[in-house]
Amino acid sequence: MMPGYDAFLLVSFGGPEGPGDVIPFLENVTRGRRVPPGRLAQVAEHYYAVGGVSPINQQCRDLLGAIEKDFAASGVNLPIYWGNRNWHPMLGDTVTTMAADGITRALAFVTSAYGSYSSCGQYLEDIARARAQAGPAAPVIDKIRHYFNHPGFIEPLAASTRAALARLPAAVSGGAHLVFTAHSIPEAMAAASGPAVGHLSGQESTARPRSAQDGRYVTQLTEASRLVAGQVGGHPWRLVYQSRSGPPSQPWLGPDVRDHLAELASGGAPAAVIVPVGFVSDHMEVRHDLDLEARQTAERLGLPVERAATPGTDPRFVSMVTELVRERLDGTPPAALGGMGPAAHMCPLGCCPWPPR
Repeated sequence: MMPGYDAFLLVSFGGPEGPGDVIPFLENVTRGRRVPPGRLAQVAEHYYAVGGVSPINQQCRDLLGAIEKDFAASGVNLPIYWGNRNWHPMLGDTVTTMAADGITRALAFVTSAYGSYSSCGQYLEDIARARAQAGPAAPVIDKIRHYFNHPGFIEPLAASTRAALARLPAAVSGGAHLVFTAHSIPEAMAAASGPAVGHLSGQESTARPRSAQDGRYVTQLTEASRLVAGQVGGHPWRLVYQSRSGPPSQPWLGPDVRDHLAELASGGAPAAVIVPVGFVSDHMEVRHDLDLEARQTAERLGLPVERAATPGTDPRFVSMVTELVRERLDGTPPAALGGMGPAAHMCPLGCCPWPPR
């Protein structure tokens, strides 16, 4: 028997919507991490440079509007709610509203396709805290599975990669390298992200990963990159990372995208396409770290570069959300590309632990 659901909840990171929001937002993001005020001021300048407004909240509004239309066209009759981890609408306030509306059980779609503490486990903790804030009437909230290898995620990325290749000069596009990027995390967090298996098509492993490369986060990112590269065809590729924010003494996943671009240029690569495979929308880490910093690096190196668009509100991505909901509503068969199969439906609290900070 499939559980009965009476609401859909979009859960995202959140972002400032004006200059006065920037520092309070960054304080929310870094709470408990002992980040020096000078570092917050440095990051704040990235937001002030674009008017103090992150694009992520508007992208969530656009996605919600598209999901609402796709739900209606597909016969999914669920009210839609939205709550963020770090800025308004705050998740706790949204879940309190859901409780007041009489919602009893909801499906939560998180704007991250992968499994790690920051992209999965921390959201589960956020949901648990939001339910505690809402009190005894809080609805049960089930997080939708990882969707890193769903056709509705891979196919838009492959299409936008082909479009980026077409924007390169014809003389270099055929030999362009694909540079897949994702948000770097500490190696210890990546290793703690759980085993690479555990999907619906395989047996759950009780062994801990031997290294960050064996963890769920890196394995899923590598598979998604492989699937996109396979659909594009004919181009060498590599998974790299961006947006590192930890102290130099702490090992984080690498190489950094700018270092890799330098390696490509020194090795004679004719061009590159940056594919932000770790992201579902063009938020600040994409707009600043890739469109500004990485592009400036490529220009300095004389390396022609284009950036592929994230899925955003691509109709295939929006339909994927509806399909993921219907998997839980009526048992629609889970879709997945490649050999790993669909991820397991339920992520238990603590599935992607992170050592105490």
